[in-house]
Amino acid sequence: MARFPGVYVAIVTPFTEQYEVDYQRLAEHVDWLIDQGVHGIIPSGSVGEYAALTREERAKVIETAIDAAAGRVPVVIGSAAPSTKQVVELIGFAKEKGASGVMALPPINYKPKEEEVIAHYEAVSNAGLPVIVYNNPHDYPVDLKPALLNKLAKFENIVAVKEFSGDVRRIHDILRETELEVLAGVDDLAMEGALVGATGWIGGLTNVLPGDSVRVFELAREGKVAEALDIYRYLLPLFHYDAGPQLVQAIKLSMEFAGIPAGPTRPPRLALNEQEQQEVRAAYEYAVNRPQRVKS
Repeated sequence: MARFPGVYVAIVTPFTEQYEVDYQRLAEHVDWLIDQGVHGIIPSGSVGEYAALTREERAKVIETAIDAAAGRVPVVIGSAAPSTKQVVELIGFAKEKGASGVMALPPINYKPKEEEVIAHYEAVSNAGLPVIVYNNPHDYPVDLKPALLNKLAKFENIVAVKEFSGDVRRIHDILRETELEVLAGVDDLAMEGALVGATGWIGGLTNVLPGDSVRVFELAREGKVAEALDIYRYLLPLFHYDAGPQLVQAIKLSMEFAGIPAGPTRPPRLALNEQEQQEVRAAYEYAVNRPQRVKS
């Protein structure tokens, strides 16, 4: 039985124009996403600009998200940090505040040996929350292939993997070679992931279009491919930004277009240039202005 089924949103961290964390806006965004039907919330991940937050800010972001969710959906925290000790301490804090799980990258600062990856995840598992291992070989130095995932799965609390390699074939391999639950990790393979066995999806552009995202994923899980494609093909130009280095800027800009602004990104992330903004706007408008199928 899946521990993290459905659509989870890796949420942004809203900032004021002075780059201060806007905790009220954060709570409102969590509440809105839940009202739109998402199945879970993930604060303090890459989309949440965790690396640009102070330790105190990150803790308050996590606590704010948990309080705003108020038990209506699970809150799974992003736990990436420079050292295993910092990761474990953050998980302990989140567990105390009521988090339901943790999304955990391998060591992020250098290319670790396999035994270091395994030791890291053993410590993460021992921290006491269900773990979604996060495989992102594009932005980090480790590719968690099925053989390694199978070794990690021996730890009690490691139950799932967010698969962000961008190769949908990897989902088949993981499901064949491990007993881990698979969550699609990249937005522009969310439908395909659901069709081949992913029971969940952790999305970024879901911050902008949560209702459509949930609908696509549920239709795909039900095998209703034609109906899912009626929506998904129009979302894809926007969803492609999820796999690029400017994903947070694209998400926050799209939120502004949608009337749910979350402020700027913190440096070193800078605002998109004019041409990039126009391209994001075109993708957003293509998604929201798609023709609606008339029911017969």
